[in-house]
Amino acid sequence: MSDKGVVVKAAQDVSFEVPEGQLFTLLGPSGCGKTTTLRSIAGLEKPTEGVITVSGTTVYSSAHKVFVPPNKRGFGMVFQSYAIWPHMTVFQNASFPLEVGQKNYSRKEIETKVMRVLESVELAQYADRDATRLSGGQQQRLALARALVMEPKLLLLDEPLSNLDAKLREKMRFELKKIQRELGITTIYVTHDQSEALALSHEIAVMRNGRIMQVGTPRQIYETPNSEFVADFVGTINFIKATVRSIDSAANAMVVDSEIGTIQVPMINDFKVGEEVQVCIRPEDVHLSDSTPPVNHTNHYLGTVFAKIFLGDVLDFQVQVNEKVMLARVHPSQKTPVGAPIHIVLDPSDCIVLKKEN
Repeated sequence: MSDKGVVVKAAQDVSFEVPEGQLFTLLGPSGCGKTTTLRSIAGLEKPTEGVITVSGTTVYSSAHKVFVPPNKRGFGMVFQSYAIWPHMTVFQNASFPLEVGQKNYSRKEIETKVMRVLESVELAQYADRDATRLSGGQQQRLALARALVMEPKLLLLDEPLSNLDAKLREKMRFELKKIQRELGITTIYVTHDQSEALALSHEIAVMRNGRIMQVGTPRQIYETPNSEFVADFVGTINFIKATVRSIDSAANAMVVDSEIGTIQVPMINDFKVGEEVQVCIRPEDVHLSDSTPPVNHTNHYLGTVFAKIFLGDVLDFQVQVNEKVMLARVHPSQKTPVGAPIHIVLDPSDCIVLKKEN
């Protein structure tokens, strides 16, 4: 893409495969190229090079000069702006793609298909209502119903829940996941919301500056990030600066000297003695205790409670160890007051060690 004569690479060397019937998410911050990638699949952008194939059909190929226009690709699309037609009822909005499509459906077939999708998005009771009289959340669900009614080979969703309030967004996540799994529609989902990506996806591609940083299941992305960027972007994490002190290849373990003290960690990547690394640990894996843990416990540190935040089902503790403030997410039954000493235990298997990024 060009801007004032300068070539801007919005997405480069992006390559992934989505298994049939799965929901694949492009996750990343604003401007990382995820929407450009989605629009290229839709046919709304024309990439400079590459190939896009869906169910064995090539819809774009730079080498063979193939470009199937968006209306001939037969994909379902839902974007942030709902783009529903104000002069039509809910039913008419949902039935429109069937009426103008290449297949000729009878009135009965159209009614059956439309009512089935309206029921799946909980809008059946509003079928005769003017679309303009729906709330934002209902309009978003109508846009989804209109995309689903075609039973597309591929469903493309660009931040479809971003305009909804927090409670409705969570409810819609469940609905969307249920609908996608039940209908088995292959779906590519774009979002900057990591909790949405973790909740919905079979697989996630984390993007940064037009490139894919890591592809994996939600659990792989969360538990074994391959870089500081992915670790930091997906979920909350503690970064502890450290230097490798010793390596035990037989035990697949290392000892590092860190800003909180000596830490025993697993040997995941190839590291050298003396190398600077980052030890990452999720807040829920930082175990707190008022009493001293058993003597033989590895990775035991004494800290001071710096601050506490009550979040209802969990309690966030900030604990200072030396100069480092660690975040721990624990059960609200942990009552240690601010300023009091507290013990921290880290299980070596919960520690993720990454190469230090410049």
